[in-house]
Order: sequence, then structure tokens, then C-alpha cells
Amino acid sequence: MRQVFLDTETTGLFAEQGDRVIEIGCVEWVNRKLTGNKLHLYVNPERDSHEDALRVHGISNDFLRDKPKFAQVADELLAFVQGAELIIHNAPFDIGFLNRELSLLGKPPLHTCVSGVIDTLLMAKEMFPGKRNSLDALCARLEVDNSGRQLHGALLDAELLAEVYINMTRGQDALLMDSRSDVSTQATGSQVDFSALVLPVLAANELELQAHAKVLVEIDKASAGKTVWARAESTV
Repeated sequence: MRQVFLDTETTGLFAEQGDRVIEIGCVEWVNRKLTGNKLHLYVNPERDSHEDALRVHGISNDFLRDKPKFAQVADELLAFVQGAELIIHNAPFDIGFLNRELSLLGKPPLHTCVSGVIDTLLMAKEMFPGKRNSLDALCARLEVDNSGRQLHGALLDAELLAEVYINMTRGQDALLMDSRSDVSTQATGSQVDFSALVLPVLAANELELQAHAKVLVEIDKASAGKTVWARAESTV
């Protein structure tokens, strides 16, 4: 499967109010391996960045004045992502900006040329409920070196996101491959018989039970007491 990690930098936060894309970074991943194929574009937004945005990305208005306009790089971007599944942190933001840029050129929205979109922010919220899930926070939590990230940059952030995503999903394919290899001799046609596969049952020790109980308490606090198990205990 071909996937592309994508990130953008913009003049501000609101595409519908006229903010524009100024930088695009893409990193290619095929069958869970980085290929080294990248796309990095700076774009002349034909307007100045807001001061708050400048503090985030540090890309000056003067630097962008001689860069190509989005109309000049749109086809290159679309060709790079064609048919791929996009992996984006806070996807609605980047997709919204790119779709706005495409609409100004009379081109169809991004989903018409890609196979799908994965939002790693939503993934992180499910994996780490109640915790900060910015890219910097995920890098720290998953031990991804982001020491070179003094300011936001589209290509650097796409590369960091690739490492974060690899760590977030590590082991999924290995588990599936191990299971298949254990029962491969029992396969019939395209189906696999798992009836002979015996999984060991490992009971949690006292320290693990205490740690589990602590996590449940934290999740319940984050949900303001709305967890199913808390409600069940209150009715006993």
C-alpha cells in the first residue's frame, strides 16, 4: 500500500477567511517502509502571514515573494499524492486549506484523487485519552527525536509524523504475520483455520493490577465520570 505523510504551513488559521497555503511537505511510505521519495514546496500566498502564524513557522513574507503560486504547483502536488492514502495530523485543517486552494483553480477536492485519509490526531486521542496529543507531545511520548524542530516546517513535520505513526502502529503487521505462520499448514483456499491456535493466558500481577486501576481512574476523570465502569460501580 502506498501512503503519503502530508503537512502544510499557512498564513493563518482560517482558509474560508482568505488565509492561504505557504508550504507543503510530503513523505512517501510503501508497505510500511519509507522510500526516500519526498515533495517539498514553498508557495507564494499572494498575501502576508498573520503575526501569530509567523511566530509558528518563521517563514517571512519576503522569502515567499519569488516563490511559485499554488496554481503553478497544484499539478505537481496532485501527481505526488495520486492514489495514495494520506496520513495527516489534524487532517481537517490541512485538507480544508488544500481543498480551498484547489477550488480557487476550479479543481475538484483532494479526496477525488486519493484513496483515503488517516487522521493521526484522532488516533492519538483514542490511544492516549485525556493527554496532550500535539505532534511535539507525541514525539516526547513515543521517543521520537524532534530536537531540530525549533519552528514548524511542513517537510520536517511530515517526517516526524512518519516516525510517530510508525511507533503508534508498531507490531500490528508482525502480529498478523506471526499468527499466519503458526497456522499456515492448515490453510484451505483463501481461509485460515485458527481452531488449533492455542494462546497462552498470562494473569496480571499485583503491580500490574494497581497500574491498570490507576489508568481507569485517570480515564474516568478525563471523561468527567462518564465511563461505563464508573456508572456500573455506582449502581452496585
